[in-house]
Amino acid sequence: MTQANLPEYDYDVVIIGGGPAGYTAGIYAARAALKTLLIEGAGTVSQITITDMIENYPGIPDGIGGFELMQLFKKQAQKFGLEVLPKDVTVVKKSPAAQVLWEVTAGDKVYKTLSIIAATGAMWRNLDVPGETEFVGRGVSYCATCDGPFYRNRDVIVVGGGDTAVQEALFLTHFAKKVIVIHRRDRLRAAGMLQKRAFAEKKIEFVWNAAITEITGTEFVTGVKVKDVNTGVIREMAADGAFIFVGRLPYTEMFQGLVEMDKTGFIITDEHLRTNAAGIFAAGDCRSKLFRQVVTAAGDGANAVHSAELYIDDVKGQTY
Repeated sequence: MTQANLPEYDYDVVIIGGGPAGYTAGIYAARAALKTLLIEGAGTVSQITITDMIENYPGIPDGIGGFELMQLFKKQAQKFGLEVLPKDVTVVKKSPAAQVLWEVTAGDKVYKTLSIIAATGAMWRNLDVPGETEFVGRGVSYCATCDGPFYRNRDVIVVGGGDTAVQEALFLTHFAKKVIVIHRRDRLRAAGMLQKRAFAEKKIEFVWNAAITEITGTEFVTGVKVKDVNTGVIREMAADGAFIFVGRLPYTEMFQGLVEMDKTGFIITDEHLRTNAAGIFAAGDCRSKLFRQVVTAAGDGANAVHSAELYIDDVKGQTY
């Protein structure tokens, strides 16, 4: 493989994002001897770091805290020589110097790279009510798959009426004694088959035309305050947990206008994690897909690097 008179550049791969997808990509890229920079963000953190306990990651039967797991990802990546930069990316653009290069601005420096892996993640849309932030990890959750088993034989609340909310409510019935779905409208927005299953499930109850105004508790969640959106009347409901599914917000603003996105801002890729922009790949929660877990993000990261490596080999074999 020859450089074939490539224009001057800094890295083969720049990975943007310091979550499971980003660091798995970093591990694979570093081991493949690609010159790689991972920019993990100074002002944002991976959502996994606020997860108190992860019990479904393969190979860790006793579970592990989200922050601790990410430290292990990072340690393993740096063991293979991955360069990590704690800065926030502000600009991503095509290099004016050469069409084959991309430029990534982080801090006061611009890095020229042959390829980019977007692993910027997403965050759950918040209700922005008192008690929500205070009880994250202590009764407030945004992932039934992660935290559902902690609520065996307990009463839990699910907020939302879309596909995700109904799917997660159905999943929670495997553990909870009762699942109360609170929705601000008088009908669900979920797919018809999901609605049919939810209405047939005896453990699920529905509270219509209602919005949570506060999540209450002491050390852990003990209930919520719910307002009738028609009458304004507020009542209290007891519950051991509140699962909030009112949408996700991807961190993809820096890629606006560069790659194709769905209507909610998630990056669209093919099965090989390629975007419609040559040289840009996407992995993890920022990507448009059905299932978002640590293990799927890690798989995305590995696949994205494999595709990036094939792309880089092709670019280096061309003549400029």
